[in-house]
Amino acid sequence: MITTHIRPPASLTAALLAVWLAGCAQPTRVVLLPQDDGSGSAVVVTRKNDKGSARMLSKPYQEATVGHRLQVDQSDAASVRARYGMLLDLRPPTPRRFVLYFDPGGSTLTAASQDELAQALQAVHAYPGADITVTGYTDTVDTQEHNDALSLERAEAVRQILVDAGFPASRIEAVGRGERELVVPTPDQTVEPMNRRVVIEVR
Repeated sequence: MITTHIRPPASLTAALLAVWLAGCAQPTRVVLLPQDDGSGSAVVVTRKNDKGSARMLSKPYQEATVGHRLQVDQSDAASVRARYGMLLDLRPPTPRRFVLYFDPGGSTLTAASQDELAQALQAVHAYPGADITVTGYTDTVDTQEHNDALSLERAEAVRQILVDAGFPASRIEAVGRGERELVVPTPDQTVEPMNRRVVIEVR
């Protein structure tokens, strides 16, 4: 029996997509799909117990055919859609991430983030049944204990906005990370707007 072994030297996401398509036809085929953000990716395909057969797929829509030998060809979006369209349509939506920022000292969104929140809510509605994690953060002003509580307050405030917009409360988790994981590293007691944020992850 011939199987394919895939290890991701550059992108786990791309590798998983390739594995997902593997085995959908005879002989086994592995197709490297493009990343949604346009970044590069690669996977290595080998035949079982044949390390010398290893071939790297590093271009979007390259296809490895695994039979008595391993052959790599360059396909294209139209051909892949024609052959695997039903499977492609069954893939879950790509996880989305939104970042909102806060005025100092509380859980009030900045004016710019209030506008962005409306766009985020519209985008999130395209993910029915998704799980949502809302993670709050602070800058380094005040104590760590205070910032832990404030970050959770911010996350809970955004979570409630999502609930009010119709998302099931049971599918939304709110987490506070305080001044950990600073986007902009700063000394203690430093005001930094980019660190006062909430990250919404939809998956």
